[in-house]
Amino acid sequence: MLSAGLPEGAMPKLERPGPLRERVYEALLQLITTRALRPGQHLVESELAQHLGVSRQPVREALQRLNTDGWVDLRPAQGAFVHEPTEDEADQLLTVRTLLEAEAARLAAVNADAQGVAELEELCRRGEAAVGRDEVDAVVEANAAFHARVMKLAGNPVLAELASQVDRRVRWYYTPVARQRGAQSWIEHRELIAAIADSDEVRATAVMRKHTEHTRNSYHHRDPG
Repeated sequence: MLSAGLPEGAMPKLERPGPLRERVYEALLQLITTRALRPGQHLVESELAQHLGVSRQPVREALQRLNTDGWVDLRPAQGAFVHEPTEDEADQLLTVRTLLEAEAARLAAVNADAQGVAELEELCRRGEAAVGRDEVDAVVEANAAFHARVMKLAGNPVLAELASQVDRRVRWYYTPVARQRGAQSWIEHRELIAAIADSDEVRATAVMRKHTEHTRNSYHHRDPG
């Protein structure tokens, strides 16, 4: 049941204005990508509507769109369930992420100035602090912000657009291994910052490739609990 499985305070507020179906979609997607709604969890329209304070119609429309986008599975005579990604799906997504991020790191080493490096250092401090407090959600958010800033420093809008298309799925896969990756992930981030600061394209590419491969391997060997 949703009421038993949703953490206290996890239900996002529906921001106004905007089409209701869009706001419901975004709210449910947030719950899925943060794993407040876990893979395989049964999604009951009436419960979701009650928690969101809306009628069942926009919830039904949102679930259909989430199904189209691959976040929800609609099963005949059973209902809607949060999609459970296969190992192959995760491997394909994280492999693509490695390709995009490695090129972003190379370009960042070419284009980043002192201010850009300082911004990466500040984001790294934020992530290290979150690890120290064992705040997984904050770690995931800081990690996403760090990688997004590297992508911005790359200065390639097409690359950034492609990366944005996989960002939410990357967060989805990263969340269950964030604690497992722990401080080591941020040690690798420090290595990347150093390579970017030195304008070393080859080293930045290699560090980022190794870093994203570590995350991919961690996902495949994650604790099933």
